[in-house]
Amino acid sequence: MLRKIFLILFFSMCVFAGYSQDTLPRITVTQLGNKALISWTNLYTNVTGITIQRSGDSIRNFTSIGTVLNVGAVTNGFVDQKEFLPNEQYYRLFITFEGGSFIFTESQRPGPDTLRAEIVEIVETDVAKQIVAPPVIQRWFVPSRHVFTGKDNNIIISLPNAFNKKYSLKFFEDDHTFLFEIKRITEDRLVLDKVNFLHAGLFRFELYDDGKLIERHKVYIPKDGQNIPLLDADGYEVKGGKTNRR
Repeated sequence: MLRKIFLILFFSMCVFAGYSQDTLPRITVTQLGNKALISWTNLYTNVTGITIQRSGDSIRNFTSIGTVLNVGAVTNGFVDQKEFLPNEQYYRLFITFEGGSFIFTESQRPGPDTLRAEIVEIVETDVAKQIVAPPVIQRWFVPSRHVFTGKDNNIIISLPNAFNKKYSLKFFEDDHTFLFEIKRITEDRLVLDKVNFLHAGLFRFELYDDGKLIERHKVYIPKDGQNIPLLDADGYEVKGGKTNRR
């Protein structure tokens, strides 16, 4: 039995060791049977979060389907548990860095299933089922593209063509208590000092264009000298594996 387990593990490592992974911000997406594998090599040293996103097209309507727990790993990957639909699924990564900057990788559709026979043989072995635990998918907070925490934990407001628009922005405490409003934003990029919020923590905001609500989201301001902590999908801090909700 031990020899069989060793051979299976050894074969699994050989299969994946020979699998080519692109270096971020490029990713590799491969069809494995009826699943899709998203993999990459990470040479960045200041990554704070990696979120996997899926869409029915290559441009918009992306939704987050999971995150990477060990963002510092050089080689990594994620298997989408949704059954693969040819020509109908695209993937990309949302990567955040220290200081609040972020990037989206180019979207990709799964390539040919070159490892199907080897993977199926391993997965269908009873011994392999006993030693390979199912993946745990945890969803994390994805910040807004327009209002997010930047360098020195100040709030960055990034709006396209602001001068010719009629953007306005309202901020609230997490319990929906109104804080203040910026009635007209005319700059494409505006830095809002964190002292305007009086304390650290989670805040809500509403972004309007000519009186029409275009985004309702949240933004987190950490304490002085600290980075943004691990946040769940709703923006609440995770401590000891539990969400610190109010």
